[in-house]
Amino acid sequence: MNQEIKELIEISGFYGADKNFVIAGGGNTSYKDDQTIWVKASGLPLAELTEDGLVALSRQKLKEISDRTYSDDTVIREEQVKNDLYRSIVSSSHNRRPSVETSLHEMIRYRFVVHLHPTIINGILCSRNAKSTILQLFGEKVLFVQYIDPGYTLFKKLEEEIIHYRTKYSNDPKIIFLENHGVFVGADTIEEIRSINSEIIATIENKAPYISDIEQLPYNPVLNKVLPGIRMMLSDDKPKIIRCRHNTLISRYYTNQQEFQKISHPLIPDTIVYCKARYMFIDHPSSAENIIESVKNQLPRFLNEYGYLPKVIIVKDMGIFAIDENYAAAETVLDVFEDLIRISHYALQWGGIKLLTPEQVDFIDKWEVENYRHKVAREGTIENKLAGKVAIVTGGARGFGAGIAESLYRLNLNVVIADLNEEAGLAIVSKLNKGKLSGRALFVKTDVSVPESVRDMVTLTVAEFGGLDLMVSNAGILRAGGLDEMEPDVFTKTTGVNYNGYYYCTKYASEVMRLQNQEKPEYFTDIIQINSKSGLRGSNRNFGYAGAKFGGIGLTQSFAMELAPFRIKVNAICPGNFYEGPLWSDPHTGLFVQYLKTGKVPGAKTIDDVRKYYEDQVPMRRGCRLEDVMKALLYIVDQEYETGQAVPVTGGQVMLG
Repeated sequence: MNQEIKELIEISGFYGADKNFVIAGGGNTSYKDDQTIWVKASGLPLAELTEDGLVALSRQKLKEISDRTYSDDTVIREEQVKNDLYRSIVSSSHNRRPSVETSLHEMIRYRFVVHLHPTIINGILCSRNAKSTILQLFGEKVLFVQYIDPGYTLFKKLEEEIIHYRTKYSNDPKIIFLENHGVFVGADTIEEIRSINSEIIATIENKAPYISDIEQLPYNPVLNKVLPGIRMMLSDDKPKIIRCRHNTLISRYYTNQQEFQKISHPLIPDTIVYCKARYMFIDHPSSAENIIESVKNQLPRFLNEYGYLPKVIIVKDMGIFAIDENYAAAETVLDVFEDLIRISHYALQWGGIKLLTPEQVDFIDKWEVENYRHKVAREGTIENKLAGKVAIVTGGARGFGAGIAESLYRLNLNVVIADLNEEAGLAIVSKLNKGKLSGRALFVKTDVSVPESVRDMVTLTVAEFGGLDLMVSNAGILRAGGLDEMEPDVFTKTTGVNYNGYYYCTKYASEVMRLQNQEKPEYFTDIIQINSKSGLRGSNRNFGYAGAKFGGIGLTQSFAMELAPFRIKVNAICPGNFYEGPLWSDPHTGLFVQYLKTGKVPGAKTIDDVRKYYEDQVPMRRGCRLEDVMKALLYIVDQEYETGQAVPVTGGQVMLG
């Protein structure tokens, strides 16, 4: 990698990491020498750009595009131009597609070109007085180009404007403002690019101070009774994710229909790509029931008029809600729509908002290039029956729980890891979220023996994702000992976690699942207790644990009957001994140590003696493993007929009659 490419990647990351300059896969950058131009591939976010994300093209072949005659039909013409861009590639480029603006980058003679969509700049570019304001602020040596459909049409318009500029000034403009779009900055060094962009921002801020006093507003708990239902209304065969945002800027524009109208029109292409062009407003949210009813009444009209379901819903006094196929996509919708609010806010200060015409909106909405960019942004999503669903795993920071949580996350579920062990929980969440999957892992410190703690865990899950599809009640403790050893407080604690905790999880999870069922009666959800073989037969000198687990089977069967009408399946998995996990193998508190000390295994002198004793009791001669439990769990979720079952995963150690 040569020095210039390193600098290009550096500047791309610098601007791409700042949402004030670019959001999602928008914006692009390039570097050129005498023969070749390297440009960011379409759809890839600037913040994550690497050398693999650059496409190298022949400058000579790109120049030929300018001289060719293409079809008058927009669709055919854009396809022809796309094919010519591909033919200009000088290497395989890992099957990357060059940015549609490659020809614009080629035409500008400076070695580095950076194209961004800064919010504060677009506040001017989306205003009615954009041209006069730009010329007043920056003088005639910047180039202002009125809005025109992107792609080849924009390229030819900009080519004409630059040729005229060269005739007048004998060089190329270093700053090109595109109405309702963004800004191009060209220079021969990265340092000058930074300097120019900083000067642009400072000049605008000096005239209209940047919004800096935005404060987050609280989440309204009423939404816990609203979001699960809305989620189902807007989901087809797969459940969607709802993300919420509420702050003082948003609150300025949801007070009534008149204020909402100021932010209800897309002003730049990115808004149309990620949020579509129309948004739903709920004006009188006096209760959860009223909000649900209002959405239910508006949806048929919205779908009939616009041909799609809303991706953005604004609820008075409660914020904005983004709906999409997965967490990452919904978060992008939130970012892009909040950017629209900011742009609209600025444009109002610069003389009023200049709307795109319906024809211009329609072009972007149907443009193959933007659909491709959106598709690339979603790459990496694992398609399976569970993808996009929301799961809670209690006791998810260690042992089986951590393994279950990670396995579900790898299947592209959104996973809430609930545990008292904050350090371990945050560590696993951090590890999972570093991946490129579109789901999200979240840690919530939870004591399952305390009902308020479990209720808050479920509330936070709904606030984060919009609903709940799978509750895995895994948290448990085991304290071995006979009647002569176990104190009442230890017995109470064991029961509180292993038995009461399962009840609390089912109580609060089922409330959300019932709300989802009300709006989509055919939709199945699951509650699964990770029980134990000790729930299927007695356990010597281990009555506290075994009794709680036996009780768990009784709860499972009873819950299953009560919740079956709501298509909530309740089942238990009864694993055999997980010898590799900390429950058994911890050198200080593990069961091997406990059983050795309490003499539960006659004649055992070492931990290895205890381990062999238990392994010899299993026909398959090994302990239970994570993959064994996951196969059972995935079967339970996949099937739609069984409920109230206790599924043994014991290697034959416990056989049901």
